[in-house]
Amino acid sequence: MQEAIEKMNGYGNQGRPFLFIIDFEMKKPLVYPLNEINPSEIEYKIGNYSTISPHQDKNLSFRLKKYPIDFQDYRKAFDIVQENQRKGNSYLTNLTFPTGIDIDISMGEIFAVSKAKYKLLLQDHFVVFSPETFVTIRGGTIQSFPMKGTIDASLPNAQEQLLNDAKEMAEHNTIVDLIRNDLSMVSTNVEVTKFRYVDYLRTSEKDLLQVSSEICGDLPEDYPSRIGDIITTLLPAGSISGAPKKKTVEIICEAEAQERGYYTGIAGIFDGKNLDSFVMIRFIEKSGNRLFYRSGGGITARSEAGKEYNELIDKVYVPVA
Repeated sequence: MQEAIEKMNGYGNQGRPFLFIIDFEMKKPLVYPLNEINPSEIEYKIGNYSTISPHQDKNLSFRLKKYPIDFQDYRKAFDIVQENQRKGNSYLTNLTFPTGIDIDISMGEIFAVSKAKYKLLLQDHFVVFSPETFVTIRGGTIQSFPMKGTIDASLPNAQEQLLNDAKEMAEHNTIVDLIRNDLSMVSTNVEVTKFRYVDYLRTSEKDLLQVSSEICGDLPEDYPSRIGDIITTLLPAGSISGAPKKKTVEIICEAEAQERGYYTGIAGIFDGKNLDSFVMIRFIEKSGNRLFYRSGGGITARSEAGKEYNELIDKVYVPVA
């Protein structure tokens, strides 16, 4: 990881635009100068940067079949998480699992058809279409937009249910506090500038409402030459780990019993001055001859295993509009 940090700092100091992809465990970071990326190997849409030409946008029909983890197996991991929460080891833990899928279009076509704020395709490895910003940097201001809280938009009074749900509120508050503390490690004058706003998302499965907040801080003047250190200090992303972060990551490793790899890692582009990055959720990876969709959700002491299991499955979708 240190080699990648030094490379990012060096490119930042030179004002040289680059793409970075960092896995959850920070064992296999990738850093590429933008002008050296082979579009046959990596495609992306991140902020103002994109390898997508207008004719590549597609409206394909497809079928998606899910093969989720057995509920009893999920329950065992869920119980490990909640036992640790009863002991006070964690207040919020993001628990995730892979769901086997059959889909009758390729990963390249999934990249083309999916509609998302951020998209990334690493050929023959994974495709991600994420709605969640990790951090942005504009004019020396760093911002984060933690996303916690999801509900089926078709439910009666869905927005009111979501915003008034005590469990969802506690989960969101915990993450906002964690991200505020994280940003305080790399910036000053940190404040929550927008709290619990709702976005609408249309998917191939159902329409969803999601809750986010906005947090800002001021970076030092020499931040470009320290961009690698700044980004990695904030990892792993709080929204897909939990609080307190260090102990919660240990609990995640025990409960999930497998590495996440690039899923729930981060990716982004630094253009020499500004940065846009995202959390790699809504993620499909290739393992052998099979495809797996990685998903999960935040577990608190108030969580119910059945509801969290259903949320994990509900999050297996391709956004189409």
